[in-house]
Amino acid sequence: MTDTRQALAGRVALVTGGGRGLGAAICEALAEAGVRVGVADLRQELADEVAGSLAERGFAAFAQQLDVRREAAVDACFNAALERFGRIDILVNNAGVDVTLPVEELTPAQWDTILATNLRGPFLLARRAAMHMKPRRGGHIVNICSTASRRSWPNAAAYHASKWGLLGLSHALHAELRGHGVKVTAVIAGGMRTPFLFERFPDLDPALLQPPAAVAAAVLQALCLPGDSVIPEIMVLPMGETSWP
Repeated sequence: MTDTRQALAGRVALVTGGGRGLGAAICEALAEAGVRVGVADLRQELADEVAGSLAERGFAAFAQQLDVRREAAVDACFNAALERFGRIDILVNNAGVDVTLPVEELTPAQWDTILATNLRGPFLLARRAAMHMKPRRGGHIVNICSTASRRSWPNAAAYHASKWGLLGLSHALHAELRGHGVKVTAVIAGGMRTPFLFERFPDLDPALLQPPAAVAAAVLQALCLPGDSVIPEIMVLPMGETSWP
């Protein structure tokens, strides 16, 4: 097995939605592998908490408030990371939202927020990353998808639309950027023990879910593949997964 620290040490990563849940787990896993980490989150205090915890342990990390829906905010975040670390080698599009409602109760404003966060945001970030990575002929974009990008269940129309779109975007970027030396990986994650689920479904059985650290480990696995190979898509499920056969 490739030693992750040997493979990734010194690289720079920007992780959206890095302030808690899976995003925080990815930031920690990257930092422990020697990656310098930009923790970006809509809530500045959450980004500060994760970046501060990493810095206290001697890791290179900084916090950045980011609304992924806004192009100007994306540009400002990238510029801050470049000013701090000089380059960005890894982009992890992790930020996501959902509203659990029947379609007739879902408002157009809620639809727009979910699509803007889960699909427009990754597009804006990947677009900016491509501008930076293509001339350098190197870099890796990781898009956190979901089993919601492969099948559907009730009361999640906007979430499914956004995640199916994100999976399509990820594969399109893979096809477009691989000739320029830029890797793109879609990580299809099954249910995790994170606030994203428990805040909406407090009665979920944690035993049926996986720890976010397991998905973070899969992200590192994709990042550590030798330079002449790429994993375009990887699925990580808990053994008790109920949203996938």
